[in-house]
Amino acid sequence: MNTTPESAEDNIDIDIDAAEAYAGEQAAEPSSDDTAAMDDDGVVAASDNAPRDASDGTAEADLQDAPLDEAAEIDVLRAELADTKDKMLRALAETENVRRRAQRDKEEASKYAVTSFARDVIAVADNFRRAIESVDAPTRESSDAIRNMIVGIEMTEREMLGTFERFGIKRIAAEGARFDSNLHEAMFELEDLKKPAGTVVQVLETGYMLHDRLLRPAKVGVSKGGPKAPPPDAAPAGDGPEDAAAKSGQQAYEKQGDPGAGAKVDQEL
Repeated sequence: MNTTPESAEDNIDIDIDAAEAYAGEQAAEPSSDDTAAMDDDGVVAASDNAPRDASDGTAEADLQDAPLDEAAEIDVLRAELADTKDKMLRALAETENVRRRAQRDKEEASKYAVTSFARDVIAVADNFRRAIESVDAPTRESSDAIRNMIVGIEMTEREMLGTFERFGIKRIAAEGARFDSNLHEAMFELEDLKKPAGTVVQVLETGYMLHDRLLRPAKVGVSKGGPKAPPPDAAPAGDGPEDAAAKSGQQAYEKQGDPGAGAKVDQEL
């Protein structure tokens, strides 16, 4: 097929345009070889779709260290919790002790608040008793005025003793009892072969107790020369606290000096 020169020239122009268009498309989309080359040169970063290098062990090391760090942190938290719990329990125990101590001090302060006042008032009761005992029976019956006065003093004494009872002040029943150094104060000894040694035979001054505390010991005279005092019938000697106190008082009394040393009577009496 024959062509004219003009048609051949047109065909050449068409081929040139198609070649330029194809070259432009190839320039816009680089080939895989070019991408690899640019990656090696460090100019262009690898695409997101490119596979990661499995030889990188940083992430794997982080995953291995994470459980170890969590276990150590748990141990630290447990130790802190145990220490805090111990401190809390100690603080609670100390608070409870302080509360109980304050409660006990409050009760004792309320219970024994009248100690000093009671020591002064029992002297008034002593004077009432001395006034009553100073008047013998014939003198008492000789006059209505004297009898009425003594009756009034006795009534006042009973009222005072009743007030003492309400506040926990009680008399110590000493006469006829075994000598007890915790309750009695021996003033003299009296020879008496019929009564057991160490028996209170005379009360010179009445003793008083304030609840369970000794307010004033009873001043007494004690027998000597008689047989040894038998043990109490309620329990064998030395079993109970009261019996132990009485036994210690008896032993303390028996261990005094020579027999005549305690036979001195108070001259004022």
